[in-house]
Amino acid sequence: MDQADFVHMVRMSEIASAENSSAYRRSVAAFAALGYAWVLGCLVLALGMVAWALPPLLEGRFKFGFVMVLISGLTLLWTSLQALWLRSDAPDGVEITAVEAPALFEALERIRRKIKGPHIHHVYLNDEFNACIRQQPRYGLLGGAVNHLTIGLPLLMALDRQRFLAVLGHEYGHLRGDHGRFAAWIYRTRMAWMRMHQGLGDDGNVVAAASNAFMRWYLPRFAARSFALARQDEYEADRIAGRLVGREVAAAALIEIEVRGTWMERHFWERHWSKAADHPVPVGPYRSLRKRLARMPEPAFANDALRQALKRLSNVDDTHPGLRDRLESLEAPPILPEWSGGSAMELLGDDAKRWIDHFDKQWCRDHATEWKQHHAWLAQVRERVQKLTAQQAQSNADEMVELARLSRHLDPRAPVQPLYALALQRSPGHAGALRGLVQSLPDEDRQGKLQCLEQLWDGDGDSRWWAARTALAELETSRPGMEHDAAAYKQWRKRLERAQEAEDRAWEELSGASLFARAVRHDLSPFEQTELTTQLARYRNVARAWLVRKQLREFPRRRAYLLFVEMPGLEPDEGLALCHRLENSLSMPGPMLVMDADEASSPEELKRHAAEPVFVR
Repeated sequence: MDQADFVHMVRMSEIASAENSSAYRRSVAAFAALGYAWVLGCLVLALGMVAWALPPLLEGRFKFGFVMVLISGLTLLWTSLQALWLRSDAPDGVEITAVEAPALFEALERIRRKIKGPHIHHVYLNDEFNACIRQQPRYGLLGGAVNHLTIGLPLLMALDRQRFLAVLGHEYGHLRGDHGRFAAWIYRTRMAWMRMHQGLGDDGNVVAAASNAFMRWYLPRFAARSFALARQDEYEADRIAGRLVGREVAAAALIEIEVRGTWMERHFWERHWSKAADHPVPVGPYRSLRKRLARMPEPAFANDALRQALKRLSNVDDTHPGLRDRLESLEAPPILPEWSGGSAMELLGDDAKRWIDHFDKQWCRDHATEWKQHHAWLAQVRERVQKLTAQQAQSNADEMVELARLSRHLDPRAPVQPLYALALQRSPGHAGALRGLVQSLPDEDRQGKLQCLEQLWDGDGDSRWWAARTALAELETSRPGMEHDAAAYKQWRKRLERAQEAEDRAWEELSGASLFARAVRHDLSPFEQTELTTQLARYRNVARAWLVRKQLREFPRRRAYLLFVEMPGLEPDEGLALCHRLENSLSMPGPMLVMDADEASSPEELKRHAAEPVFVR
């Protein structure tokens, strides 16, 4: 099933759900029943094959045909039973109890009573900026479920109590009543059929080939038909959270999670890893993160992060709707809220500090090797900085910009503004220097920032979108003693619309169906490639990565890239989330699209266009 057919089927399921929700759910249940019929048929066939082949073999008639039928039957029997008796691993994290965190469990019980939902059987704490509820089958697909709630420590740090309860209300909303049970059953069914398909593999026998052929036809259609169900389940969970704590609180939680999550990806982790310059052994991040999350996000950054989040459309890659659609569903305005005036860490009681120490130590253990590699990389950066500093009197603008960027690798607070100013003296209008100067000028110098952005707009077509986006974020931000410049805001908004059209065409080129059209070997220098591999080493699920450069017609001078990553063991939605994180966090000399190597390309294509991997764990 190609992508266009999948998208069409998803849209049809959304229309069917909107027109008659009950009839749509019945159609999804009927299509799920087709999968059950196939699996039960495979089970009966497997038992028949074993019953036919086993007696002659027990009687001593060892014929090749009997042996092959028996092996095929046993394989099919095993995979069918696995699909019916679906089991999953317990969530990652440390289980906490009501004795350790009584306030948290009291809050969960109040939510349960208000929603009239089932009990949460196990609660786990982990180190992710997230919370989720997952049902683990008690008796496979035959019935029963154990409910697991996983809470991320950073989420507790970032949100106040009411907004955190909104998140819990959303997650609990997935378990509500008959709708929640039906959605959970559909999810478990999809996982079971995927596991059966993977279990059969490429055994080479006729039965396995037939089952795989059916699953290749059935699985994408089942995913497409049930997509609207999963999407509507997200909207309904949001509305339940809104009824629980108020729509304004639920909407504020969604926006604050988006902004603070973006800040963590773009700023906090980069700053934390920079500590490896002076510390050869790992430093735990969570004590520092708690202090940083207690501060308000920088206003211009928050405005820009919200604008970018609101631009993202709900698509078929993820059943979660985009932020704009979720806010519209809650009938809430898409504006920055007042930031949380505290944290929900109080729900952990007196053990809060103990949990921070626990996850700091665990992080240090888990990242010891990557930290050591990063420390060695920053030693190379220091050598390069020393070399560039020594020849500063003769350096050109490119080298001055590189010196400023690398200095920030060693110390995010390094005073680099003079370096960018000197680069502009040597090469007026230098795009990299103008961008760096805008980011290093103090908040009070709005006029200086806008003048630099004006030069960037006039002198570098590749930077127009960034210039307009940055100017709007600055003009939207209220600063003491500065009046809102409506004329400038209107001008930059029109400019952003024009620049966005060009960026959309460029992104279509980069991510279009013909991935390798106008693709060439990557042009990273050895120093840049080492920087990339050092960053990829931080992501433990990335096993290998291939990189190619894409030559864009829209921006012929722009360095743009495709990164294909191998992520064994991750579910499709987890892999997609990791690809998005890599796109947002990796430092590259141009835009980059990150994709699952197994889904986006064949090994032959990768070898032909990318040659060797740029990263191997």
